Amino acid sequence: MATCPLPDDATLDQVNDLFRNDRYANETLRPRIEEASHGHSRVSMDIEPHHLNAMGSLMGGVPFVLADFSFAIASNIGQAPTVSISSTIDHVGVPRTNRLIATCDLDKDGRSVCFATVVVNDDANNPVARVHFKGFRKH
Repeated sequence: MATCPLPDDATLDQVNDLFRNDRYANETLRPRIEEASHGHSRVSMDIEPHHLNAMGSLMGGVPFVLADFSFAIASNIGQAPTVSISSTIDHVGVPRTNRLIATCDLDKDGRSVCFATVVVNDDANNPVARVHFKGFRKH
């Protein structure tokens, strides 16, 4: 049985050490892992000029990548390595501040499959996106 290197009681330092290797998310978003536990995570980032599209609005991929990073953290602590196999995103608003926060909670935490919802808001709690993930655990 494959196991994730993160135990159920992983510390924030252990989580940061492992997910530092997620180069795409780290290099493009510069996220900060604020909370991380089995089935839950909270990740934030500052919106920078390179996150904007040609119209000056937030590029749609930014909240998705932040949500995916948050899902990866919440679904892998204390579990077999888990990867996303399906996801949907609803862009529900635009950020009114320059900081995004993605909060992931697993809705169903099964042995082989998990389901999660990630809420992405700005730091004034204005909704930006809702992302639903289905993950597969590699045993």
